[in-house]
Amino acid sequence: MTQAQDQLKQDSAEAALKYVLAKTSYDAIVGIGTGSTVNYFIDALAASKNRIGGTVASSEASAQRLRGHGIEVFDLNEVDEVAIYVDGADEINPRLEMIKGGGGALTREKIIAAVAREFVCIADGSKWVDHLGRFPLPVEVIPMARGYVWRQLLKLGARPVWREGVITDNGNIIIDAHDFYPIGSARTMEEQINNIVGVVTNGLFALRPADLLLLARDGSVEPVVAKTT
Repeated sequence: MTQAQDQLKQDSAEAALKYVLAKTSYDAIVGIGTGSTVNYFIDALAASKNRIGGTVASSEASAQRLRGHGIEVFDLNEVDEVAIYVDGADEINPRLEMIKGGGGALTREKIIAAVAREFVCIADGSKWVDHLGRFPLPVEVIPMARGYVWRQLLKLGARPVWREGVITDNGNIIIDAHDFYPIGSARTMEEQINNIVGVVTNGLFALRPADLLLLARDGSVEPVVAKTT
């Protein structure tokens, strides 16, 4: 990662903090994603931790970082509502459909995104793409189903690669599906892969895309809403 890209991640995260504080009440629960860009958001949130009601986190790593700043972290089952979910993306297209899961937290990320009233993606310009699929698609799999899911992904035209040595926070494994580029209908593919027995979920966020992208590039942060055509 270059210093310039690092600065863009920080810019996007700081813009997200301003957005969250402007949109939420003092008792709001904020969903927190996982990854390097989100870490900047967590660090920025620390100075305003008394301005929100608390957080829910999509990974143990994010929860640990939040608690390190003295920010309260709730179990998702303890809260009635998540006002805004802030997370990054490995790729995001003009429809604000994403590939996520490079950090291995895709299932919990997808759960919080489903619960949240609003999903704000924060990203630098390197994540903006016209078509998804150059980034390998993560698929979280129950361990005993690894061989079966592998074979089904081959049938779909993927080149599956087991992410050896990686166990998710849910105790599962990840298979990265290469060679899907360009993905045509991300919604169709998301459903198709999720219907493979043994798959917990996959890293396509198309059925529940982001509502807003705060895209940092060329020294500024641009708010982007989804194109519907």
